[in-house]
Amino acid sequence: MALECVHDWDGVIATFEHPRYEMHGGGAVFDGEAAVRGYFAASRTPFPDQGNEIIAIAHAGDTVLVEFWLTGTHLGPLKIPGRTVEPTGKAFRIRMAASFEFAPGSDKIVCERPYYDQFAVLRALELG
Repeated sequence: MALECVHDWDGVIATFEHPRYEMHGGGAVFDGEAAVRGYFAASRTPFPDQGNEIIAIAHAGDTVLVEFWLTGTHLGPLKIPGRTVEPTGKAFRIRMAASFEFAPGSDKIVCERPYYDQFAVLRALELG
């Protein structure tokens, strides 16, 4: 998660056995390096300062669970269904959780699964 905050995409990709994000909230799946890098580009364009503040970490078997505050400022165009919202300069801070599934006996991630309310950022920015 720290590598994502500093936009070290090569470093993030290196943590995976096979890059895969399953977004529980919107239902999108980004499978493979090109798809995951596309997700990074799309999600950081409107919020280039996106970061996180860890609340709690737990693990069970090959899975690590992280609860955190997702933070950011709307500094770039935000594409939402039917329109693009120009930067508002407004900040957001929403509570999220993510699971990181590791390959058995390995330090490599096989899937990251963020769990979130897909409209929470829009509400925080007073856009919906």
